[in-house]
Amino acid sequence: VQLQASGGGLVQAGGSLRLSCSASGGILRIIALGWYRRAPGKERELVASITSGDVTKYASSVKGRFTISRDNAKNTVYLQMNSLKPEDTAVYHCIMSADTGLAVNDYWGQGTLVTVSS
Repeated sequence: VQLQASGGGLVQAGGSLRLSCSASGGILRIIALGWYRRAPGKERELVASITSGDVTKYASSVKGRFTISRDNAKNTVYLQMNSLKPEDTAVYHCIMSADTGLAVNDYWGQGTLVTVSS
């Protein structure tokens, strides 16, 4: 299973970005999807997650500004980020908990850098 993330970039404060993460290879069932971020000098933070039943959770720091969604047909998870702040600057990683039929594992995508300028 491979995850490919995209959509990061440089944006001014108040702007928007949409991250995408697509999975490929031997997936039988996706259990949950999420986005983590790691800002310079800070610990990794779970930004948002979505379950197979479309139950979503958000970090308090992004609630009301970020929206996680999924496209099951495309094995893709999105993170719509609005009203971006400089403190949202971080490397964002997607994660997928998936059943391949042989095992249930967590898979990570490569990071995509989001930089928010003030």
